Amino acid sequence: MKKLLLTGLTLTAAGMLAACGGGKAEQTSAAADSQAETKQEAQAGEATELSLWTYPVGKWGDAATVDGIIKNFNEKYPNIKVSVEYLDYQNGDDQINTAIEGKQAPDIVLEGPERLVANWGAKGLMVDLKDLFEKDSASDIYDPVKTACKSPSGEYYEYPAFMVAHCMAVNKTMFEKADALQYLDLDTHTWTTENFLKAVQAVYDSGQQNVGAIYCSSQGGDQGTRALVNNLYSGTFTDKEHTKYTVDSAENVKALQAIVDQAGLNFDPSIAGGDEITLFRNGTLAMAFCWNASQQTNADNGPAGKTNAGDEIIPMLFPSDDGATELCGGIWGYGIFDNGDANKIEAAKTFIDFVCNDEAQVKESVKASGFFPVRPSVTGVYEGTETADTMKLFEEKFMPSMGDYYQVTKGWTTARTEWWNMLQRIGTGGDVATEAATFTTNANAAAAQ
Repeated sequence: MKKLLLTGLTLTAAGMLAACGGGKAEQTSAAADSQAETKQEAQAGEATELSLWTYPVGKWGDAATVDGIIKNFNEKYPNIKVSVEYLDYQNGDDQINTAIEGKQAPDIVLEGPERLVANWGAKGLMVDLKDLFEKDSASDIYDPVKTACKSPSGEYYEYPAFMVAHCMAVNKTMFEKADALQYLDLDTHTWTTENFLKAVQAVYDSGQQNVGAIYCSSQGGDQGTRALVNNLYSGTFTDKEHTKYTVDSAENVKALQAIVDQAGLNFDPSIAGGDEITLFRNGTLAMAFCWNASQQTNADNGPAGKTNAGDEIIPMLFPSDDGATELCGGIWGYGIFDNGDANKIEAAKTFIDFVCNDEAQVKESVKASGFFPVRPSVTGVYEGTETADTMKLFEEKFMPSMGDYYQVTKGWTTARTEWWNMLQRIGTGGDVATEAATFTTNANAAAAQ
């Protein structure tokens, strides 16, 4: 049975705190919190300028939304000025690496553990945020999320803010035309590997040649292709301890070969995940592997949950052979580059604490992401909004299937490049077992460094 990351993590904050007891330890914790807050308030009183660089996580890539959040922050902390640089996933890493080399790294970065912890943190470039995790407000962050934000040597290089379980989606109209809806369980949003392949064949036979695209021009959206391959026959991307890559396992080779052999699933080295979404929305593709709650509620090109032509979009878990899908999860939060300025570091912590923990702000911060809170005590984020029903669907049907967060394995940057290179080689006729072995050799060489 595959182990799921968030299954059973339904403890409320009250329940967790009750289990901790009280007495002297509680008083000590309260005193520590008070001292930390006093220090933070003192630092916040000093005029400080911070730079925040943010990857496009929902509307955290939208200037109007972020300006509103900063305005809220400045109402409480008027002496901390925050400038923002908006990154994309095509050039963002290069921009930050160039800034690091020029000793002009931003003060705060919004991204995930694979960059903040496994990359820049592992290189000794980030500030340990342990003191933020010692505050009461962090007490009920899901344990697996905390683990993903922590380095092997014990430093916390990311303070988490929101998370999501990535999934896939299908065009209901195209599936109805092909009589392929019979292969989906629309109540649980699941399907077996056998039924998935039958559905693809049926849609292909109906005249839709491009059913799904194995996009591989770059790493963009690669969580979708990884989840598809790993779930088909219960393979894994890494070992349980996150010490090595296991893509060349018999299960993964079988899955890759099944994709190669299936009509309608086409390898496309000209597109990445974002391009696939565009092609799915405009009706070129019948399914998308790069999907999540934020995509389902996106109304930029028309009504949410619809294609450009108005076809209903059905979100689905990835097909699996054992009935237990492991969805690739996304965890996003904030890290602080250690630029040697103690005042800036404390001011940056003040900003992070406000965005993630201020009672009047935290829900708005999560809502801006389009995803879900990392603390079960933060509830009702989408209550009363147009997306409330959709977000409830994802929270109930998809989030419990969030799988192991293996993206913190050493050599991750190399592994991501090797993954889309491997898919390109397979797509142009390369032997599946040989190419998977090449991936594993190269990725594990990077992990061993």
